[in-house]
Amino acid sequence: MKKVFLLTILLSLTFIGKAQNFLSLDSCRALALANNKDLLIRNEKINAAHYQRKAAFTNYLPNFSATGAYMRNQKEFSLLNNDQKAVLSGLGTNLAGPIQQAATEIATAHPKLAPLIASLSGKLGAALPALDQAGNSLVDALRTDTRNVYAGAITLTQPLYMGGKIRAYNKITKYAEELAQQQHHGGMQEVIMSTDQAYWQVISLVNKKKLAEGYLKLLQQLDSDVEKMIHEGVATKADGLSVRVKVNEAEMTLTKVEDGLSLARMLLCQLCGIDLSSPITLADENMEDIPLLTTDLHFDLSTAYENRPEIRSLELATQIYKQKVNVTRAEHLPSIALMGNYMVTNPSVFNSFENKFKGMWNVGVMVQIPIWHWGEGIYKTKAAKAEARIAQYQLQDAREKIELQVNQAAFKVKEAGKKLVMSSKNMEKAEENLRYATLGFKEGVIATSNVLEAQTAWLSAHSEKIDAQIDVKLTEIYLKKSLGTLK
Repeated sequence: MKKVFLLTILLSLTFIGKAQNFLSLDSCRALALANNKDLLIRNEKINAAHYQRKAAFTNYLPNFSATGAYMRNQKEFSLLNNDQKAVLSGLGTNLAGPIQQAATEIATAHPKLAPLIASLSGKLGAALPALDQAGNSLVDALRTDTRNVYAGAITLTQPLYMGGKIRAYNKITKYAEELAQQQHHGGMQEVIMSTDQAYWQVISLVNKKKLAEGYLKLLQQLDSDVEKMIHEGVATKADGLSVRVKVNEAEMTLTKVEDGLSLARMLLCQLCGIDLSSPITLADENMEDIPLLTTDLHFDLSTAYENRPEIRSLELATQIYKQKVNVTRAEHLPSIALMGNYMVTNPSVFNSFENKFKGMWNVGVMVQIPIWHWGEGIYKTKAAKAEARIAQYQLQDAREKIELQVNQAAFKVKEAGKKLVMSSKNMEKAEENLRYATLGFKEGVIATSNVLEAQTAWLSAHSEKIDAQIDVKLTEIYLKKSLGTLK
């Protein structure tokens, strides 16, 4: 799609560089496709859908995330209460009294052991300060110091089973991307059709302007002849006034045609992205007879069903809604995922409490099983199925309408061809009638009113032929659009 856009832009720029004011139908189409804002928006929608599809595929892959936290606590956690801390801090001092009392009782009961007990009591007394110091060290070792806490973790999550949600979501994004492409294709056909309509409208008005100028010239010539005949006394002033009225009407008609032509050129410039005030000349302006192609009216409706972007878009929408049913159902099915973490903390608890960063890894499986939600999943699934059936009915309705549209377009092509044949015959008769009326007027055997009637019939016949030719062109375009073959 991007290559098509680049090609159209390069072609349009090359064409503009060669001939700023000369445009053919193909160059108008290229310029319109390159400058249409709706198509540019649709192209960006294609890009968005493409990246959404890529994002959906990543749900199959493991997910890594990192988390960090810091917390300041007013108080630290304590493993010992105040009484236990007091006992441990004065462990030696607290033991000194009971040991001395026990030694005295033993020495009193056994006088022979008094020297030995006195020696042991002295050694124990010397060791008691060391016990106090050991108790203080133990209290310090059991201090947590959790006023400043740091934590961090790196987590891996790998989905194992999500009830089919990931697979359905990937299909939805794939269909959505193709849907955006089909909508872009349909937008291109709309732009081409609008451009062709504006182009042939300009051609029609150019030819009608030439026709109006020719008609005005005929009337001015007739007015001059009538004036001479009035001077000669072979025509009345009423005849002259009748001719002048027709001249004024022809001048007004020419003015209207010129105004309409200016507006039609402005519309074509707007579609092509050209400045509205730029003078443009179309390639088919100087053609007296617009070349017509023979339209093949033998068609197969399956071609329209295959090529029409509207049908393909509705088919894709139907598939999307079917996958939405799967997504809704998956939300109420069990889900399984593999989990892995590496966590670090400060203070760490792997070697008592230390103000150091230390961590560990862990691996596990997480299972989530919905148990009871009062039938919510069933109701949502039924609602999604109803939306899918709506999309299916819309597709069937679109097929029926396209069949009718194709047949109507073919009928209009036939009708336009018949009108062109009839208008061509009428123009030949009108030209012949005008020729005889002009000769008869010069010979003085035909009245002025008859000449005016012949000129009016000639103008009407020429105008009808121009309209018939444009109708043939436009009905061909409408038929191609209805068949989806307009490119």
